[in-house]
This record gives sequence, C-alpha cells and structure tokens, in this order.
Amino acid sequence: MALVLSSGAFNDQEQIPRKYTGDGADLSPPLSWEGVPENAKGLVLICDDPDAPAGTWDHWILYDITPGATNLEEGIPSGEIVPGIGKQGRNDFGNLSYGGPAPPRGKPHRYFFRLFAVDAPTGLRPGATKDEVLSAIKDHTLAKTELVGLYSR
Repeated sequence: MALVLSSGAFNDQEQIPRKYTGDGADLSPPLSWEGVPENAKGLVLICDDPDAPAGTWDHWILYDITPGATNLEEGIPSGEIVPGIGKQGRNDFGNLSYGGPAPPRGKPHRYFFRLFAVDAPTGLRPGATKDEVLSAIKDHTLAKTELVGLYSR
C-alpha cells in the first residue's frame, strides 16, 4: 500500500477552512495517514507555500514523529516537543508551531503538506529549519506523499 495523507478538514486541491488559517483560529488541521512502510523509523511532516511573494514560505516543520502514529489531532500546540508525537522545527514566522495560511490578497496560494517515512531518526534537536530536516532525511526517505490545500483572501 502506498503512503497516503488526508485531512478531515479539506480534500486535496480544495480550500482550507478559515479556522486553520491566520484569518481564523490558526489551528493546525487534523491529518491522518496510512501505508507507512513497516521498516520506517520515523515520519516527517512539512507544510509550505511555494506561491509566497518572497519565495517558498515554511508554515510547519514536524519531525521524528513516532512511526506508529497514524494521525495528528486538530490544534497541535506550539513548543519544541509535542508529547507522544515528535519535535517541531522553526517555521518562517519564527515559531516552533504550525502557522496557518495568511497570503496577500489575490489568487489562491497552494499549501503543500508533505509526509515522509524515513528509515532513521533525523538526529536533530528541536527547532531545526526545513532545510536542515530535508538534508537529514535526504538519503533516508522510504516513501513520500502530499496533500495540497488552497487558500486566498
């Protein structure tokens, strides 16, 4: 079975509800997945916006997720460690948390939620950047999937 990522809040290529954006409660959306390879030693979740005016904007970096996990509840709290889940990296808002969509007015932006199954822990401390996490998993990715949400003002 292939690795599949989904959300109970929105479907792939559909609008992210306001509740999960900077215009709403700014809660992280509920996410679930299946098809994690049996030999996975961890998971990594990255959410970014490649349509941001200044270049790709990193909204959420969560890594060293327990390989047996199958979902993330709505509203993951900020902080270095999410108990029972994993470590959070520093997003482009400067926070160790999810930062919801807050694009300038205009055309919809795409928000890529990417999930990676990896064969080794990253070895990184909490607060790593997206580039540091991607570098750590470069030769360790077993499977990858994505879910794309849209948002505009």
